[in-house]
Amino acid sequence: MSNKKTEYRNPWFWVPSLYYAEGIPYVIVMTVSVIMYKRLDISNTDIALYTSWLYLPWVIKPLWSPFVDIVGKKRNWIIWMQLLLGGGLAGVALTLPLSEFFQYSLAFLWLLAFSSATHDIAADGFYMLGLTERDQAFFVGIRSTFYRLAMITGQGLLVILAGFLETSTSSIPLAWSITFFILAGLFLAFFVYHKFILPYPKIDMPARRDKSEPILAEFVKTFVVFFKRKEIGLILAFILLYRLAEAQLVKIASPFLLDSKEAGGIGLTTSEIGLVYGTIGVSCLTLGGIIGGIVIAKKGLKYWLWPMVLAINVPDVVYVILAYTQISNLFFVSFLVALEQFGYGFGFTAFMLYLIYISEGQYKTSHYAIATGFMALGMMLPGMWSGWLQELIGYKLFFIWVCIATIPGFILAKIVKVDPEFGVKSIPK
Repeated sequence: MSNKKTEYRNPWFWVPSLYYAEGIPYVIVMTVSVIMYKRLDISNTDIALYTSWLYLPWVIKPLWSPFVDIVGKKRNWIIWMQLLLGGGLAGVALTLPLSEFFQYSLAFLWLLAFSSATHDIAADGFYMLGLTERDQAFFVGIRSTFYRLAMITGQGLLVILAGFLETSTSSIPLAWSITFFILAGLFLAFFVYHKFILPYPKIDMPARRDKSEPILAEFVKTFVVFFKRKEIGLILAFILLYRLAEAQLVKIASPFLLDSKEAGGIGLTTSEIGLVYGTIGVSCLTLGGIIGGIVIAKKGLKYWLWPMVLAINVPDVVYVILAYTQISNLFFVSFLVALEQFGYGFGFTAFMLYLIYISEGQYKTSHYAIATGFMALGMMLPGMWSGWLQELIGYKLFFIWVCIATIPGFILAKIVKVDPEFGVKSIPK
């Protein structure tokens, strides 16, 4: 095979699979682990606290992203992280049948989280190196679609599979162990496939810097510039509090749907939660995001910011309805969850575009990484206490509290500053 052929390969052969592989470990760590631990009889307090800590690698990702840029090729980072992800998934599978499974499996989930965050850095960088500018624009929608398909696979199909195995094996630990072994095999396949199919772009080289300019000085400068920007306090408050309610809801929604009616829940099975929350819910989340992007492109971020704050927060009331009625009709529950997830997807579009807006400038890439780090922190901290609070006051009062927690988002959306023209011609990545 000639050098020219290896320098550029048809993006259809690797972009979809790369972003599908990027999405799977994130959804496993952040969402599927919650469902798994609930089925393994871990308390809501421990589930929310310890799985929220798993956000930390995405919070501090900006701190080691320059290391990925400077040391080695992005291609190598991708394939070796995929092998490490496969090993981490196998580790979870091996520890689940043990008596001390919670501690050991969490250790492997930490490995997955750090490996996944590092894989994200390398994959996003390689996307820009391995594609022409025209292909980058064309495939931005494709990569987003396959990332969402990974979410549907993780929250939907894999949870449904685990539910089927729970029934057929009559052992919940064994069922989830088999599910994680299947995932480990999938990432071994990704490792082999991408090792041979990813192109070898000439510009995929370790970043070369002027030795007269210390790396640490340039690194620190990117943070100084970010934190010296005008109204940085308001900006950080908006990032941290925009999803204050959703950050707590997302950790308790699945346990609530799975818990028995005697415990205040709905009493869905594992397979039903995979269908309702992981398949229908994620599909509506994706649809909401697509429609959100379309409408912002017509009128801009400032015009749609307030309606999108309403969309992401008001539907949280559906969980109050479910908690007080405890209706377990699958169609009705699916409809309400779909409504809440659609609103989340629609409203989240404004949030992501705002992060792009505040990242404009000389250090756009670094500042976007910093902004997304604060975004992850805004999910991590409220999520940590959500399980403790729910067990203290019960599901009914907890979901009322979630609705109260939407108030800071409304206030900040009213006073935050946005250029009226921003987003009208922008196509967010």
